[in-house]
Amino acid sequence: MNPGAQTRRVLRRMFALALRALGPQHWWPGDTPLEVCVGAILTQNTAWVNVERAIANLKSAGALAPCALHTMPHRRLAALIRPAGYFNVKARRLKAFIAYLIGHLGGRIEAIRRKSLDAARRALLTVHGIGPETADSMLLYAAGFPVFVCDAYTRRILHRHGLCAHDAEYHAMQDLFHRAFPRRDAATYNEFHALIVAVGKDFCRPRHPRCDACPLGPLLTPAQRRRLQISPKPDKTPRQRQSDPPRSRRPRPPAPQIARR
Repeated sequence: MNPGAQTRRVLRRMFALALRALGPQHWWPGDTPLEVCVGAILTQNTAWVNVERAIANLKSAGALAPCALHTMPHRRLAALIRPAGYFNVKARRLKAFIAYLIGHLGGRIEAIRRKSLDAARRALLTVHGIGPETADSMLLYAAGFPVFVCDAYTRRILHRHGLCAHDAEYHAMQDLFHRAFPRRDAATYNEFHALIVAVGKDFCRPRHPRCDACPLGPLLTPAQRRRLQISPKPDKTPRQRQSDPPRSRRPRPPAPQIARR
């Protein structure tokens, strides 16, 4: 069996094992396509629980609507989404997305379905602050396009199972899933990504992974299991680096801009 066929076989087995053990995930959590898009922007560089608080603030203020977000002053929007972190940066990104949504799609992300997948993706990537992961999250979960979403959980799980490098490029990872599931079914991509999130959160942790309890544990080779018994310290996130105590009395540099996802 060639390496490509082996990778496809392992990915299909991963999906079957995770689905059997964990069941359907009903993901993405959002009441409307707009809420999904807002959540995709707010979840950049933060935990989902913080996004939920920010979205709850927007709902309480009656602001989770295109016109309300478009006309709201930047300072007010930033205050409402403060729990999601990097609130000034994310407020600018939300404003840019809403301007595109109103100006090009009539305020409805579903209208992007009039474009081909490639054209829709290119259009979203021109919006300030939207990178491949955010764009694909919107396309899959809000617009129903058959495109696989990759994230940090995806990279960690694939790397630990010997399917990609630790620093694998986004589209290289995505291509593995598109080749493993060539029918390009949005429902399958939706469910598989949701299962990867669940496995990454509860089992394939940065430190002390729970391989024995993990649904994907049977797919690990003995050598891979041995390497995971001694887990390296996880890389620090930009937020963690920013909160570290200074090592000297030199002035600290300004906080970095968060990366587009």
